[in-house]
Amino acid sequence: MAIDYNMLEWARAQFAMTAIFHFFFVPFTLGMSFVVAFFETIYVKTGKKEWKDITQFWQLLFGINFAIGLSTGIIHEFEFGTNWSTYSWVVGDLFGAPLAVEGVIAFFMEATFAAIAFFGWKRVSKGVHLMSSWLLAAGSNLSALWILIANGFMQHPTSAFYTFNIDTARLELTDFLSLILQPVAQVKFLHVVTAAYTMASVFVLGISSLYLLRGKHIEFAKKSATVAAAFGLIASIAVAVIGDDHAYEVANTQPTKIASLEGLVVGQESAPIVAFGIPKALSVEEIKNAKEGDGFSFEIPLPGLLSILGKRDPNAFVPGLKDLIYGNDKYGIWSWDRLVAEGKRAIEDLHKYHAAKKAGDQAAMDAAQKDFHAIIANVDGTKIERAELMGYGYFADLPNNGKDRAFPPVAPAFFSFHLMVALGFWFILLFVLAYAAISKGTYWNSTGLQKMALFSVPLPWLATSFGWMSAEIGRQPWTVFGVLPTFKSVTPVALVNVQATFFMFLTAFVVLGIAELKMLFTVVKNGPKGAH
Repeated sequence: MAIDYNMLEWARAQFAMTAIFHFFFVPFTLGMSFVVAFFETIYVKTGKKEWKDITQFWQLLFGINFAIGLSTGIIHEFEFGTNWSTYSWVVGDLFGAPLAVEGVIAFFMEATFAAIAFFGWKRVSKGVHLMSSWLLAAGSNLSALWILIANGFMQHPTSAFYTFNIDTARLELTDFLSLILQPVAQVKFLHVVTAAYTMASVFVLGISSLYLLRGKHIEFAKKSATVAAAFGLIASIAVAVIGDDHAYEVANTQPTKIASLEGLVVGQESAPIVAFGIPKALSVEEIKNAKEGDGFSFEIPLPGLLSILGKRDPNAFVPGLKDLIYGNDKYGIWSWDRLVAEGKRAIEDLHKYHAAKKAGDQAAMDAAQKDFHAIIANVDGTKIERAELMGYGYFADLPNNGKDRAFPPVAPAFFSFHLMVALGFWFILLFVLAYAAISKGTYWNSTGLQKMALFSVPLPWLATSFGWMSAEIGRQPWTVFGVLPTFKSVTPVALVNVQATFFMFLTAFVVLGIAELKMLFTVVKNGPKGAH
């Protein structure tokens, strides 16, 4: 079947739009749930009504976001069936398992304890209400865990937890515990939740600073800002530390992603991180003939840091796009053409198996199955079956073996990643200055710092969106890295259907977004006295 790339790009655009809009709500929910629980813990420990007022104010803002975020997530899940049914068929057993657990455990926790937390202030004891707030926070973060376990599989699928069933042409889960404990998913989860805690802390500090600048609700703002500055300092530093581990995992599991994120065209020993640069838009033929330094029109490199980040060795070799597309015998890197050839052979084995099965030829079935599952490489003790490279075989039908689609678009990946990192350091600076000033008692009169905090309020949403974009753009051209190409995952539906639903969802998201902002602004304007 011919690939309708126009329809494919519309389907991708719709999914990206839904994902980014949904992700505006998710990290705020994750972070604010814990902030609210912290405030309520202080209230229960001290018994002071002012802490109850603080808790209820921030809980109301959290509740508005929680409700609208839930509705966008439902739309997101339906798109797997409407636009990505081939993906759902091939990997549904793996991807669906953590989502099912999310529904059974995390959703039930959120639904149960959200009701008590929001409506039980006068109906249950302080202890029960506090427990409900903490369990709501735990449920929200558990929901993120299961989602990121599913996404971790998409980023780095391994035969440690799945096998390809040659009879059904589907991936099947073999080890649920290995799926849960995959390092890529765990570090990704920690990176996301610490970013969420940073977002919530910036929000609380920023809104508290707004009140200080206006001379309103001073004691409320002081107490809120103190907690936010302490929590935010810890969270923002944790984001950077865990982000370093996350980058290490990416460098060793998705080399084309890290090469694109850093604009590394030609592999190097003592490879640099580019602090700032303008990457060139090179064709696959230009990459073939590229030399060191050809990837940028302008760059400020920091020598050796990418080798440290990706290999924990300042002198280590980090492969670039040229090495990953055309191969590098010195470092044992297979060329794209070789990967495609092995994948194509796996597809042929699959067809031979089913033809022999239809003909009742058991010997031919066994031969095809043996070749399909044959061990073709051993990477650091991990045996690689030919079946694991089948996804590459689909590129054999494209001109030049699809080399022009073998790597992510460099400029969007590079800029989204670097903007995320820059904002991450901005938050560390903000919280170091705020915490130091609050500790000295000078923050309350420092309008410069207060304005810095206030103007930083929207920045965490940009940072988390850039982070998600770098993760998902960097995975291209795959939905499941190395296993299932994006162009083979899409549902073959009419272009007009995808376009119609795109604009329908866009309209709904704009309405929901305006509604949320209006409610949030109204609550902030009214202040803590009118929260409940």
